[in-house]
Amino acid sequence: MEADFVIVGAGSAGCAMAYRLSEAGSSVLVIEHGGSDIGPFIQMPAALSYPMNMSRYDWGFNSEPEPHLNNRRLVVPRGKVIGGSSSINGMVYVRGHAMDFDTWAEMGADGWAYTNVLPYYKRMEHWHDGGHGGDSEWRGIDGPLHVSRGPRRNPLYHAFVEAGKQAGYETTGDYNGEKQEGFGPMEQTVWRGRRWSAANAYLRPALKRPNCDLVNGLAQRVVIEEGRAVGVEIKRGNSTQVFRARREVVLAASSINSPKLLMLSGIGPAAHLAEHGLEVVADRPGVGANLQDHLEIYFQIASLKPITLYRYWNLISKAVIGAQWLFTKTGLGASNQFESAAFIRSRAGIPYPDIQYHFLPMAVRYDGQAAAEGHGFQAHTGPMRSPSRGAVTLRSADPAEAPVIRFNYMSTEQDWDEFRTCLRLTREIFGQEAFKPFVGKEIQPGADLQSDDELDGFIREHAESAYHPCGTCRMGRADDPNAVVDPEARVIGVDGLRVADSSIFPQITNGNLNAPSIMVGEKVSDHLLGRGMLPRSNAQPWVHPDWETWQR
Repeated sequence: MEADFVIVGAGSAGCAMAYRLSEAGSSVLVIEHGGSDIGPFIQMPAALSYPMNMSRYDWGFNSEPEPHLNNRRLVVPRGKVIGGSSSINGMVYVRGHAMDFDTWAEMGADGWAYTNVLPYYKRMEHWHDGGHGGDSEWRGIDGPLHVSRGPRRNPLYHAFVEAGKQAGYETTGDYNGEKQEGFGPMEQTVWRGRRWSAANAYLRPALKRPNCDLVNGLAQRVVIEEGRAVGVEIKRGNSTQVFRARREVVLAASSINSPKLLMLSGIGPAAHLAEHGLEVVADRPGVGANLQDHLEIYFQIASLKPITLYRYWNLISKAVIGAQWLFTKTGLGASNQFESAAFIRSRAGIPYPDIQYHFLPMAVRYDGQAAAEGHGFQAHTGPMRSPSRGAVTLRSADPAEAPVIRFNYMSTEQDWDEFRTCLRLTREIFGQEAFKPFVGKEIQPGADLQSDDELDGFIREHAESAYHPCGTCRMGRADDPNAVVDPEARVIGVDGLRVADSSIFPQITNGNLNAPSIMVGEKVSDHLLGRGMLPRSNAQPWVHPDWETWQR
């Protein structure tokens, strides 16, 4: 019922903190509403589309009708299971670009520039580079999080990289190292054929220690006494209990649930809290604001050759793949199938990549439904730094009720310009000589859609979330009225309370968010323990020669 630290959320950052805090000798209680991650739907990498569509593992959130996307409600999967969203995600491992973190520092997150965070990325990684030779300046080789690469046996993976080169773009051997920009192999949190989630990397080793415990229950509010967080009230079955923290409470419940919990605890926009009859402990208008995400389009092409994953899209083949994985942890079931990637700049003069690609040798959706009968392949593509901002707000004061989630996607002209550019550049890439033996008809958007208006109509109907919500408890300096936490992740205006997950990102990072979320847990652990930060790195990231004015 009591520990030095009480962490709400056994997700990417929460698991990392449980590991580091207990490793240092502190007692830790981790509160998680979800259950076990044991089972093939989570542990088999190729089964990634299943857990995010299962109520057992997912909170089941949806956005409000998005006015710029034909009033569609987009799904917002968040992991309700140990490991959090690292147990239901696509297992793609992307740190982000160096300039993402330098921008964080410029926005008031002092001590979070790239030179500050790179040592934490290295501490958390156990990198397996497929025999290309490790680079200790950029990558970690003895951390708890295994990072690997798929075998890229399908020729389409190589055609994608070669086509990018033919189209005039850079190539990169390691987008998580010195040079993010370019086409190259994609990395995944998979090890020995299994999903290597934060639960496998961090939580299970932590729970083997006598000073770390996991408690199942729904967190209802942070208990605050005389301006200090002293515990967390949770509901377990029909009873309500309070778990007290001798030192600090840490919210690591996701960019959706962390701001919700702050507001339920009286920390947030005063007028909004008053609407729901909640006593105001700290008036922080930034709680729930600054919501960001990545949108993407699945650009799909029919394949002229029967070499895609579609040949396995039948019950017998799936059974064979599943059996091979179950008994040997090898075969197609042992990869997420995202094995080639790209980060490119949409035009010269942009400081660093603003478009991301995931390449998949099949035309399929995350809900597991094939987009067309027959062989095909696709690139997931979308802009990286949308200026649109949304918010998470309370629907009621009932902790069991889902919050209101409004992303406000595509609310600026910049969004539309960037998305049209993504689609047109993708056509150019698939039109290169490397793809000539494979490219059939354009399944979607469809070659007949050419004008701005036609492409805009397609985007409104087909753009999907990449499932990267963040920013709702923004980090900044203590005198910033819109900041929620300071650069040590302390909630401004309340003692003994921190937030450590993707909600503290001042701005969304380039790529998938699991890696930077874990990094946040690693770094905030040192803040919680009162340690000095790891020594800054002197590594110099690659910068495109036509962007010579970049200042570190």
